[in-house]
Amino acid sequence: MAIIKPFVAARRFSTTAGDGTGTGATFNILATATTNDAGVAATAFPVPTYYNLYINAQIQTSDTSTLTTAAITIPDGDTLDDATPIIIEIVVT
Repeated sequence: MAIIKPFVAARRFSTTAGDGTGTGATFNILATATTNDAGVAATAFPVPTYYNLYINAQIQTSDTSTLTTAAITIPDGDTLDDATPIIIEIVVT
């Protein structure tokens, strides 16, 4: 019997904390405020199998954010410096 490997790929999106809106628990960054791996403005995030969030190059725990195809919500992200880099790595299958 042949082994069939599953398709797995990653999509990365970058932005800075200054591109977010809202305060406290409602701070979010819209997908349209990010750029993708090709350096092009994103229109939406893909539906993830799972995702990793990096704030200032540090991976964050899963309780730090929630992701939809329209935005990522980072509670209290408004307390970050506006220049803080944000990377969202979305794994899709």
